[in-house]
Amino acid sequence: MADEIKLLRLWASPFCQRVELALKLKGLQYQLIDEDIWNKSELLLQSNPVHKKVPVLFHNGNAIAESFVIMEYIDETWKHTPLLPKHPHGRANARFWANFVDEKVFKTASIAYLGKDKAQEDSIELFSQQLKMLEAELAGKDYFGGDSIGFVDIAAFFIMHVYGVVQEVKEAELMTQEKFPVLVQWLAKLEANDLVMECLQPSEKHLAHVRARLSVLDEEAASKTKAA
Repeated sequence: MADEIKLLRLWASPFCQRVELALKLKGLQYQLIDEDIWNKSELLLQSNPVHKKVPVLFHNGNAIAESFVIMEYIDETWKHTPLLPKHPHGRANARFWANFVDEKVFKTASIAYLGKDKAQEDSIELFSQQLKMLEAELAGKDYFGGDSIGFVDIAAFFIMHVYGVVQEVKEAELMTQEKFPVLVQWLAKLEANDLVMECLQPSEKHLAHVRARLSVLDEEAASKTKAA
């Protein structure tokens, strides 16, 4: 009997795109279920009652939440085309850098691109330092995973990609070829991969989505300022 795999997702979410790519790299067949995160479904609330967020993977009716947890579940369940290294030290190192992307780079980039005044200035400098750390880890390799796309590549790419879209909308120049040639070359290599591109929507659709979200954030910020 074939495995039944479903993915509850938001199409623009880099966290959901991670899971999609992990499934594709494993060559697995799956069904996508689009979630309206501003009007959350009973399916989402029941399957992820703690965080109430996508992605949620359903494997033969069992729900698994949180992108890194799902990616590790996929890797442990279907062992071909491994996402994590075989050696325990390599696995620990991959988890370290994946967490670095989420806990440091993602949070810093949010303020660097969308913050204001001194907080934004400080975050731009910190963001630059963090990208240099990633470049040092990537130096001399095709991918963070070595010769093939691995756990850290999946973790980092979609975060970098979405902020590349934000960068285009905001007309910022925080992540450029001149400043970070190793990372930009790595991004281009992944963007040329067919499986990666299958996880992404057309650029105009993504740009329109980001513009709409930034407009909402600006309106919310203006409303708070006016209320204060």
